Amino acid sequence: MASFRDIRRRITSVQNTEKITKAMEMVAAARLRRAQQRIEATRPYALNMLEFIGQLVRYIPVSGTEYPLLKTHKEVKKVTIIALTADRGLAGAFNANITRRAFELVDSYKAQGIDSDLVILGRKGFSTARFQGYRVDKAYLDVTDRTAFLEAQAITAGIIRRYTEESIDRVHLVYNRFKSAMEQYVDEQVILPIQEELTSLYTPEGASQHMDFMFEPSPEIVLSELLPSYIEISVYRAILESMASEQGARMTAMRAASDAAGEMIDELTLAMNRARQYSITQEILEVVAGADALAG
Repeated sequence: MASFRDIRRRITSVQNTEKITKAMEMVAAARLRRAQQRIEATRPYALNMLEFIGQLVRYIPVSGTEYPLLKTHKEVKKVTIIALTADRGLAGAFNANITRRAFELVDSYKAQGIDSDLVILGRKGFSTARFQGYRVDKAYLDVTDRTAFLEAQAITAGIIRRYTEESIDRVHLVYNRFKSAMEQYVDEQVILPIQEELTSLYTPEGASQHMDFMFEPSPEIVLSELLPSYIEISVYRAILESMASEQGARMTAMRAASDAAGEMIDELTLAMNRARQYSITQEILEVVAGADALAG
């Protein structure tokens, strides 16, 4: 049995850990509220832009040569996989779920003889990829503490240029979609080409074939300017979703750690009381034995 002093030392250590996990839970909760506000401000803009682009695609005769971002390449030879992870850990399975799904995509395309570039946002995903031997084409680190809009622009500019030049044929975006503080789930989205997404969301019955609008400049120029902006806002929105999911996962993980620390403290306190009772009993027995020896 551990000594009374050893158990008391362990209780103090667990109590200090519990203070840290509770503090981290409070910090994650505060950051989560800010992240939710940014998501709520971004979602309507992205959805309205998608709706407007969908109507323009129905309104304008679209050909693949005029709008390369709407063009589906005949043969897929190379893809880009963008994985959005965090720069910090202590968030449960948040990072592991993303890297697992991204690596599954890489392995699946490799089995088909298709090359893939891996773009990772976040230190955790980058370190995991290097540890497991995956080649990382581009990494964006120390992003999750900022607004990340500049990173979204940088990622978007690169993939748009390469897709237009047909050096890549498909772009996957893997991230954690935020549902609630207690629930986040891995979402995989093909952001290039975007023709399939638009045609699946907007049927001819749901969109106007003859929009009663006057465009300045022409609707073709408006569409060509909106398509890169839509890809950009899609990546930025996914980063915001990932940030909120990270804080929600960390808050949940720290709450579970605090509860586990509380249960451990209760168990150690019970063991300490037993050790104290055992020590007192031993002392009484020694006193009684000593008194009997003197009496004899």
